[in-house]
Amino acid sequence: MGSEALRMIAKQEDLELAACLDRKNDGLLVKDIDGLPAFDARIYEDMEECFQNVEADVLVDLTTPEFGYKHTKTALEYGIRPVVGTTGFSDLQLEELSNLAEEKQLGAVIAPNFALGAVLMMQFSKWAAKYFPDVEIIERHHDNKLDAPSGTAVKTAQLIQEVRESKNQGHQDEKETIQGARGADIDGMKIHSVRLPGLVAHQEVVFGGSGQNLTIKHDSFHRESFMSGVKLAIDHVRKLDVLVYGLENLLE
Repeated sequence: MGSEALRMIAKQEDLELAACLDRKNDGLLVKDIDGLPAFDARIYEDMEECFQNVEADVLVDLTTPEFGYKHTKTALEYGIRPVVGTTGFSDLQLEELSNLAEEKQLGAVIAPNFALGAVLMMQFSKWAAKYFPDVEIIERHHDNKLDAPSGTAVKTAQLIQEVRESKNQGHQDEKETIQGARGADIDGMKIHSVRLPGLVAHQEVVFGGSGQNLTIKHDSFHRESFMSGVKLAIDHVRKLDVLVYGLENLLE
């Protein structure tokens, strides 16, 4: 994802790469790394050292929940607006980061998914849930993904919760003969996570009704699919003075 972000920046006339953060290659230039664009920007291992030496407007973080939280907090403390594609933040962490962004009067964007098609899939699912309250979510990702269910699946369920009354789905006497067979449960909705080599990011939201099913599906076949959303968030975050969670809040 980081490499894709660099390639996206290289194509944009209105963006300039100030520096990179990486857990290795400290002191090298981006152009010194095979396969990356020929940027003269320096690579840092230490975030605070980077922020103390480099002037930047925006931090793009595409790491993990643990480090994404630390990076977002540090960026705000240094007056840099974060755009974060990491999932798995707790409600407490989001509240703390939101309060910090408001205190600093800095924009921040945290998006469970930067693919615009996935954002629309979530919005369509919220609309459909008004009429089809029985729903299950199946998300499929590559086998190196660390969190399950995905942030996109959780965000989808949360959006559906806004328009759907709580209900337990399936037979009242249903029993799992193998624990976890019915998947995770959010407000009576089931979420199923698949992790396999060859996958990137895929989700289908399956609605059931009398005599019919409705499936809303999105597939990302390449990480390039997320870059249009990253660019959208970079453009908007500089106009914000609060934290926004979810790319759908930036769409007209």
